[in-house]
Amino acid sequence: MAYRFQTRVNTEWVLEKSTGASLVLRDVLRLLAAIESAGHIAGACRICNVSYRHAWGVLHNAEKELERPLLETSRKQGTKLTRFAQQLLWAGRRIDTRLAPVLEGMTEDLQREIENLLHVEDHSSLRMHASHGFAVEGLLHVAGEQKTSSIELGYRTAVEALASLNRGDCDLAGFQVPVGEFEDAILRHYEPLLDPDKHCLIYLAQRTTGFFVQPGNPLDIHSVADLARPNVRFVNRQVGSGTRMLVSLMLRQKGIDSARIQGFDTSEFTNTAIAAHIVGGMADVGIGVQTAAWRCGLDFIPLAQERYFFAVRRDNLLSAQVQQFIDLLLGDAYQAFVRQLVGYDTTSLGQILTLHEAFAEAFGRRLSRTA
Repeated sequence: MAYRFQTRVNTEWVLEKSTGASLVLRDVLRLLAAIESAGHIAGACRICNVSYRHAWGVLHNAEKELERPLLETSRKQGTKLTRFAQQLLWAGRRIDTRLAPVLEGMTEDLQREIENLLHVEDHSSLRMHASHGFAVEGLLHVAGEQKTSSIELGYRTAVEALASLNRGDCDLAGFQVPVGEFEDAILRHYEPLLDPDKHCLIYLAQRTTGFFVQPGNPLDIHSVADLARPNVRFVNRQVGSGTRMLVSLMLRQKGIDSARIQGFDTSEFTNTAIAAHIVGGMADVGIGVQTAAWRCGLDFIPLAQERYFFAVRRDNLLSAQVQQFIDLLLGDAYQAFVRQLVGYDTTSLGQILTLHEAFAEAFGRRLSRTA
C-alpha cells in the first residue's frame, strides 16, 4: 500500500524525581549500547554521531542522577559497562522487545485511521494475524524493501489468529505445531478452527525451539524437569501461545505441576524479550526459538522442532494478494533471509498443502468420525 504518510509510535523511558526533575534515558541507553559494541567511548561517539564532550556530559549527568557508576575504564581492556549499566541497558532492551508487538499493532491501526480520515482507500493489503517471530518479521522487512506487496500484520496467538480467519478478520493465520509426540495434543487446540473443506495451508519453515540459558549453562539445565528445582527462575511465553502450550504438555508428561515452577506465570510476548530476561539476570532459563539465543550470546538447549504454517481460506487462495504473498515466499530475497536465521529449515518453504497432507493422522481421524 502506498501510504501518504508513514506513522511511527515510539516509547520514551523517563525517570522522575519527587522534585519534578527528570532524566530521559534515551541518549544514555544509546551511548551505553554503542560503548558495549565499540569497546571505547571514541568509537561510541562515531556510532552515535555525537562529540566526545557531549557523550561524556550525558554519561556524567546520568551517573550523578542515578548515583551509580556506568563505566569502567582501563588501558588494557578499554571501556566496559559496569554491572549496573549492563542491567540498565538490558532492562531497556527488554522493554523495547516486550512492547514491539503492541506498538507495531497500534501503529498499523493508527495508520489505517489516518488514511481513512484522509479518504484514502486501498484494499490491496494482505491481512495477516500471527505471533511475533523472526521469519514473520522478515516478511514485513522484505515486502517493505520490494514494495511489490503490502502486508498488514496483527500480532495474535495461534488460536486468536485462526479465530480471526474464521470470522473473516484476516486473510492468513499463522500457527506452529511441534513435530513428534506433542503434535496431536497441540492440534486438538486448533482442530475446531481448521476445516479441511474450507482451509488449506502455506508452509513457512521448520524451526528449533528450546531453552535459553546463560553461557556455560551454570545451573546445568537440560530438560523441563530442571524447571522444578527451587534455585531455577523461569520466564514463559504469554498465555494462549503455542510455545506456552508446549511447555505445559512437557511438564504434564513428566508429572510436574506448573505451580512448582518459579516464574511459570512470568511471561513475555517475543523470543527476544525472553532472551533479554536471561541476559539481564532476571531469570535463569526461558523458552523460545534458537535464533534469539544465538543473537543474544546465550547457550541453547533444543527441545522440539516446530513446523510453522499460514492457514488460508481455499476460496481466497487464488486472490491477487495471496498469490503475491506466495511469490514473496518463493523469491530469492526472502529465501535468503530465512536461510540466515539460526535454527530455521527452509525446505519446502512456500509449499501449498491440504490439512490432510500436513497432518494426515489427525485429520484422517476427523474425516473418519464425520463419515
